[in-house]
Amino acid sequence: MPSDLVRYLTHPQVQIDPAVPVPQWSLSTVGRARTEMIANAGWLAGTTQIVASGERKAIETAEIIVSRLGIMIEIRQAMHENDRSATGFLKPAEFEAVADQFFAEPNLSVRGWERAIDAQARIVREAEAVLARNRRGDILFVGHGAVGTLLFCHIAGHPIDRVHDQPAGGGHVFAFARNTRQVLHAWRKMEESGAWLC
Repeated sequence: MPSDLVRYLTHPQVQIDPAVPVPQWSLSTVGRARTEMIANAGWLAGTTQIVASGERKAIETAEIIVSRLGIMIEIRQAMHENDRSATGFLKPAEFEAVADQFFAEPNLSVRGWERAIDAQARIVREAEAVLARNRRGDILFVGHGAVGTLLFCHIAGHPIDRVHDQPAGGGHVFAFARNTRQVLHAWRKMEESGAWLC
């Protein structure tokens, strides 16, 4: 079993409110319950660093976990989700269509969204800055689906493609070894991750 694991966890379900900017959305009751479950499961016990996006839902996810681990959250604002402020809230069908285009045409700004190649460069830069510290213990990044997928593509050596996106619903984890950057597993529901990496 490799030591010093790096995990990237996406926030689970949120309370959708079209009147509130997306970065300020909170976890839903379901999202909170799912996070409480993994916080109590024990498989994150080796975590010595938790690094979260500055978006509210990511911070809330991290807060539930650190309350069990007794460590501090580091917030890195540049770990935010791909910038979609040009369109704001989109209804689900429209959002999925634009997200498909975002991944399919990574060099283009789709309807004013941040380009996928730029979002990827940003999340890779943030992750590498944390990894470069070379501190002992496991690292947990808490963030978002699109940039998490872009990070996964980079680590795994895949071209940007939505085929590598997390399944619907959020609350998924992928893991890799810090020293070798070897992917240990692709996206899994966070409730299922501990069975393999505990």
